[in-house]
Amino acid sequence: MSLSLVQSRALLGLQAAAVTVEVHLANGLPSFTLVGLADVEVKEARERVRSALQNCGLEFPHNKRITVNLAPADLPKDSGRFDLPIALGILAASGQIDAAKLAGWEFAGELSLSGELRPVRGALAMSLALHSAGAQARLVLPPGSAEEAALVPQAQVYRADHLLDVVKQFLPGEPAEPGEGWSRVVTQPAAAPATYLDLADVKGQAGAKRALEIAAAGGHSLLLLGPPGSGKSMLAQRFAGLLPPMTVDEALETAAVASLAGQFTLARWAVRPTCSPHHSASAVALVGGGSPPRPGEISLAHHGVLFLDELPEFPRAALEALREPLETGQITIARAARRSEFPARFQFVGAMNPCPCGFLGATHKACRCTPDQVARYQGKLSGPLLDRIDLHVEVPTLPPDQLLAAPPGESTEAIRMRCGTARDRAIQRQGKANHALQGKEIDTHVGLEDAAAKFLNIAAARLGWSARSTHRVLKVARTIADLAGAGTTQVAHVAEAVQYRRGLGRGG
Repeated sequence: MSLSLVQSRALLGLQAAAVTVEVHLANGLPSFTLVGLADVEVKEARERVRSALQNCGLEFPHNKRITVNLAPADLPKDSGRFDLPIALGILAASGQIDAAKLAGWEFAGELSLSGELRPVRGALAMSLALHSAGAQARLVLPPGSAEEAALVPQAQVYRADHLLDVVKQFLPGEPAEPGEGWSRVVTQPAAAPATYLDLADVKGQAGAKRALEIAAAGGHSLLLLGPPGSGKSMLAQRFAGLLPPMTVDEALETAAVASLAGQFTLARWAVRPTCSPHHSASAVALVGGGSPPRPGEISLAHHGVLFLDELPEFPRAALEALREPLETGQITIARAARRSEFPARFQFVGAMNPCPCGFLGATHKACRCTPDQVARYQGKLSGPLLDRIDLHVEVPTLPPDQLLAAPPGESTEAIRMRCGTARDRAIQRQGKANHALQGKEIDTHVGLEDAAAKFLNIAAARLGWSARSTHRVLKVARTIADLAGAGTTQVAHVAEAVQYRRGLGRGG
């Protein structure tokens, strides 16, 4: 038979679209043509496949006109993931393996010139796509990629070390017995709980720790404001440990995004990520992009923490790009030919100095900035962006005598238990964390007492808050009430929430 079909998948965001690799051998001038909107890496597969087949002792049809079509033709394809299916298609079309046996299998893998298989990006996304579609196809992947794809429940994943290991399974007659180079993979993630840095390492800073507890309990975003060396980065790097353990679905989503970027490792399974890009990062680095689009830092922080240190030093375009994901929890990258959607449900933590020199309001060192310099520096953060940050918290410098004499703080484990209890109250009441409340849900579930409502009206009027700021204070107050085990939101809860909107002296 001179025509064969082999199934594979291309990556387009988290949607791993099905691709049929069609191989046709015909008489005519010898050639090897690859069509189907293939990127440069895919077109280079011609040389890799030719050398791999020859070095494995298999026959390459030199005297034939070889046409390989990657269907559908309008779907972009990239990377070396199609090397293995192209090689198998040529072998099936030339009769060296049984083409009928390839039905019900999907393949992906990059070939070395000797025929060994190398890992590919997005193996977990491929497996998730099969699982979501309810397909029963079996996946054949290289070492490393196979273990990753097998994390999906009920996935049928086989690991192949070499092209010959795959060929042996599809020769006419009975398939070869499983051996070292071919085996079914069932990955069992580590049962040990994820480990994080301990908040007890941070001495003092009771106010900032309280704000972290509120942010973790309600899923709120947070801005830490203080002079250099006050502990802002230490606090932010320990924040992920306060969040509840990841569910299997959350772990799969986070791992799939990391797999698309080629950054997933089994050691990071079910560990909430903390992404902290440098302040020179561009808007594309944060939100994602490229051709084909790849996830940015905000998507890599999905179900984790995005920590932006030295917040005003980031490019304005990069900061403004955070506004929509902070509200919607996803990012859409639209290009002329195609659009891709990536999840971006992260908890935002920003840190900044109060002024260019960093010592405005500090007790141990005088600030040398003019009011105009301070205003210009703080003005790098737009009002709409600050509106979307729930908690603005001052982190003062700890005097040396208190720093040296202070006992260790409360452990991450103890605080996480309180946060989990408060979050469970919110989910039992409304089915979601407090930060996700929208519209009528706020009026229904906040349970604001009359005295607390009057207090909030006065504060909002005097501080000139927007409607968004007022609603965010309400949600923070509801979280504070949940931490206190209160059924309604009282004046004390609203008063504490109001204090967390005054960090930059802008009134929200």
